[in-house]
Amino acid sequence: MTRTLRGLALPLLLLACWQAASHFGLVDRRILPPLERVAHTAIDQVVNHGLLGHLAISLLRDMVGFVLGAMLGLLTGALLGLFRTIDLLVFPSFNGLRQIAILAWIPLISIWFGIGETAKVVFITAAAFIPVVLNTYEGFRSAPDSLVEVARAFTFTRWQAITRLYLPSALPSIATGVHLALIYSWVASIGSEYFMTVGPGIGGMIIAGRERFEMDLVMLGILILGLVGFLINRSASLVEARLLRWQQA
Repeated sequence: MTRTLRGLALPLLLLACWQAASHFGLVDRRILPPLERVAHTAIDQVVNHGLLGHLAISLLRDMVGFVLGAMLGLLTGALLGLFRTIDLLVFPSFNGLRQIAILAWIPLISIWFGIGETAKVVFITAAAFIPVVLNTYEGFRSAPDSLVEVARAFTFTRWQAITRLYLPSALPSIATGVHLALIYSWVASIGSEYFMTVGPGIGGMIIAGRERFEMDLVMLGILILGLVGFLINRSASLVEARLLRWQQA
């Protein structure tokens, strides 16, 4: 609890500086509106313009892409980590492709899948896919040699080795990959809304505010993105710690 309060100190200080700069005229209010104006815009957006609906659509799009990316990433990472031949054939190419910035894939995704909802989900899926693959691969490859020898001595079947040896050893690394995928998919969901067809979602709301030069709407969108990102990261950390309690026992 104390750590959380300490972490809030800097954001609260930045908000106070924001309010002071706007209130005392240090910055043009048209560029940096005061907090009370942003709060009024938030109420208006909730009551009259379906802000909660926009947020729900962004979160749903995010979750669909995350689940698809995480599932494909777990399967791919496990195959690469368990089978040496697949690792030698596929991983060098994958390692090269992952060096390409995720935003660079938008033109190609737009050509292949259009610029609608499907393309946005594909983009989010790709963002979630990469960290899960890498961490799952590392988790399976880093199984202790001593335990591998024990499994061979007891003549474990392939399935027994996966479920009793490799998977338990890889769980911490997999949890890290899923945690990162949650963060990357949220960032990608907003990026997809921003760079593809404008539609429902927080990204679309920010674009609408930018085009009408309504900076209170833009700042509201940015605050929502930061708050949701913080809550996702915090929730993932708590779940990860709870699932991996057995390591500390």
